[in-house]
Amino acid sequence: MNSRYFNAWLKINFNGIKDKVIFVQSFMSYHLKIYASATGLPKNWDMVIGNHNIMLSEAYLRVLETSKPQNMTCYFIGFFEAEHLMGGALFQYLDFIRHKTFQKDEVWYSIRNFAARKFSRDVMILGNNMLTGQNGFYFDPKKISTENMVSLLDEAVHKMQKEIRKTSLIIYKDYGAEFFPFFQDGKHQDYFKFSVQPTMVLKVKESWQTFENYLNDFSTKYRTRAKTARKKLTGTDKRELCFKDIRRYRTKLNQLYQNVAENAPFNTFFLEENHFESMKEHLGNNFKVFGYFSDHELIGFYTLILNNDNIDTYFLGYAKEIQKEKQIYLNMLLDMAGFAIDYQFKRVVFGRTALEIKSTIGAEPIEIFGLIRHTYSVINPFMKNIFASLSPKTEWVRRNPFNIGSDPHSQIKK
Repeated sequence: MNSRYFNAWLKINFNGIKDKVIFVQSFMSYHLKIYASATGLPKNWDMVIGNHNIMLSEAYLRVLETSKPQNMTCYFIGFFEAEHLMGGALFQYLDFIRHKTFQKDEVWYSIRNFAARKFSRDVMILGNNMLTGQNGFYFDPKKISTENMVSLLDEAVHKMQKEIRKTSLIIYKDYGAEFFPFFQDGKHQDYFKFSVQPTMVLKVKESWQTFENYLNDFSTKYRTRAKTARKKLTGTDKRELCFKDIRRYRTKLNQLYQNVAENAPFNTFFLEENHFESMKEHLGNNFKVFGYFSDHELIGFYTLILNNDNIDTYFLGYAKEIQKEKQIYLNMLLDMAGFAIDYQFKRVVFGRTALEIKSTIGAEPIEIFGLIRHTYSVINPFMKNIFASLSPKTEWVRRNPFNIGSDPHSQIKK
């Protein structure tokens, strides 16, 4: 057996449930372990990995186990140097055989659904398909170079395809520009490098000690627009929901979420009804749900994940029939910004949907890229055209709400 690559497997029992299999793969001076359950993660997982990104914490990975979408399966990988944990990653398998990706009830969308299923029966993603941004892995930068980091991720991809399940598509999801040089080598030449939409991020200025400070930096046009939106919510009660509230309104929350999700032209999954309960149960105060009530009826909600110095906006929902009248969505965006300012977070990550309206409250686009490869190699030369037809870019106009005359050197938290 080649001494560089050592393969072994062992089975562990998980509280009487069917055996969970862990695979071990040697690579250079490192080795990796693939976990089928968060229960088997090393005891120091959070100290090394989860504390740096809550979306890789043991608590969040337990959420994925208890309330992941029906068409998703998750695996977690630990990277070791000798016996010392120095990195971790998340892999997600998505099954599209029975999932309706394109939502609108039109003939063209039925054709696109058929084409999508033929093109990608299932997908393996290195990353988190439920969030925007690089939430797929973390390595201790003091213990490994970026080049070796990418090599280990490549080895993990190979092992997952070989030992867990071979899929029609492989995707590396959401990388910043600093990673681009490390995917330019021959090992990645079969991958199509794509960028769909930027992620929208609001950088919180140190001068914004209050929400009024933030609004005062707006030009008259956008400040008036924001205040008008606030007035339209007059008589609406806004409050944070505790765990009991989330459980009480479980069905309504899901209904409002579906209102928004089903209106999107492209969906790769739908949340389970218990998902927000599970998020609150496992993440506690790091997961926030805020509800909007009119005449004691829940008409909208948004969710936030508090991730060290950053806030990641999560899923939301609203009653479609009164959304425009009360400008619920714009008010949600302003409230998200207000929460970050009140509690002095550094950034709000708004994701890659509704780009133009997010730019009107000060969010800026940050380009991120991914890689995609079909395991049927003859398809890859045509991937650019296929990808564009299945996931077209949305044209949008970037807005700038801030006063042109404001100090361009105003310090921004980084």
